[in-house]
Amino acid sequence: MNDVRENPSLGPSAAAPSAAQKNWVLGLTSAASLMAALDAMVVATSLSTIRADFGASIEALQWTLNAYNLSFAVLLLTGAALGDRLGRKRMFIAGVALFVAASIVCALSGSAALLIAGRAAQGVGAALLMPLAMALLSAAFPPQERGKALGIFSGVTGLGIIAGPLIGGAISQGLAWQWIFWINLPIGLAIILLARRHVPESHGQDRAVDGLGVVLVTLAAFGLVWGILRGNGAGWASTEILTALIGGAALALLFIAWQRSAPQPMVPLRLFRSRRFAAGVGASFLFYAGMYGVVFFLPQFFQAAQGHGPLAAGLRLLPWTATLFFVAPIAGRLINRFGERRLVAGGVLLQALGFGWISLIAAPGLAFINLIAPLVIAGAGISMAMPAAQNAVLNAVDKPEIGKASGIFNMFRFLGGVCGIAVTVALFGRTGSLQSAEAFNAGFSAAIALSAALSLAAGGIALALPGRNLPTPVEASATPAVAPLTIASRRTTG
Repeated sequence: MNDVRENPSLGPSAAAPSAAQKNWVLGLTSAASLMAALDAMVVATSLSTIRADFGASIEALQWTLNAYNLSFAVLLLTGAALGDRLGRKRMFIAGVALFVAASIVCALSGSAALLIAGRAAQGVGAALLMPLAMALLSAAFPPQERGKALGIFSGVTGLGIIAGPLIGGAISQGLAWQWIFWINLPIGLAIILLARRHVPESHGQDRAVDGLGVVLVTLAAFGLVWGILRGNGAGWASTEILTALIGGAALALLFIAWQRSAPQPMVPLRLFRSRRFAAGVGASFLFYAGMYGVVFFLPQFFQAAQGHGPLAAGLRLLPWTATLFFVAPIAGRLINRFGERRLVAGGVLLQALGFGWISLIAAPGLAFINLIAPLVIAGAGISMAMPAAQNAVLNAVDKPEIGKASGIFNMFRFLGGVCGIAVTVALFGRTGSLQSAEAFNAGFSAAIALSAALSLAAGGIALALPGRNLPTPVEASATPAVAPLTIASRRTTG
């Protein structure tokens, strides 16, 4: 249905979409991306309520975030490849359908285990719909119109990051936490029905899926995260923990070895020969690790230690999250003037300063006004670093591989988030507990200090970024590009 035949970006002999079709594509892909972005963040302010309902431990609770992030991260590139091979519209609709079905599982879950399983399935659906939403959008709009369309798409998606915790808090307090998942049902069904009618089909180059690579990186990440989270309870020298950590590390090495020899690798290791690419990805991994540790704990601090409700916790996050809306566009325009190294290193140092400040002053009776300045500083810092790091990664490759580079960048930033939550939860378990406001505050302060340290480490790696002069890009290969998930897809100078 609506298979177009004269636009080269849509396939051989495709006809250009009409203006109405382009508007439908923009609206529907933006709505789907917003839904997925919201669900990545909307749980944050509902965690304390979910913990109370299920009697879940802090270690079990973190999987409600990490199950989504992990499955999304490791299947992101696979989702794009499946869309290129089987049809982007078809797989986009399949991703939305899976996301909706998984949301129903989450809403009906009667235990933490079932909720975690539903969240993992949501991540799989998001790994299909997010990259293919961008691919459909890029295929529908010609180059001269694409920048504006991608800007609108990215702005709508960004609202999910800003509004997710607030919406989650409002729904959890006004209705019940299950409704943060039920609201996906009418939205998702509307997207499916309208997309079938109004979105034209498109294909990319037929590429093999690196199934073995997906399995290895998934098991490696799961083993390492499991070992880190269970270490305090099971004992760091126990057979369970040693098996998980050693097995995870061994699988990670096998993944690297396989990527060296795979005919169409999931992550082409030759890209990391570029200092710009390697430093951009490495810094992003660490500063997202620091950020996600705070995403997990800060809303709980406002509730468990200070006694606020979910909505009040969401409102108190706005000085941090809303800076993205104001600072990121300005930072994007400053990249050419100041260079990526200054913006990434400076940004993550500001994030470290903000988090370190919070860790020093956090207390159950602390007035919120004392947290506004460090939250704004941390938010401004990450909003500076994100577009600059992304730009560094995409500028490190030639044009045919921008999509692949963007997919790898997003994969590693979400894996960074998974690891950041894991290590901060492990430290919380050693230094604090859920038994009282004071005990929670002790663990919270230590966890936020670790997030500051991760941000400092990201700043050290960012210093390896080149100055303003672009290096010679990594030599292009025959590997086709996947659809980028980010808007900085144009090569810039500076």
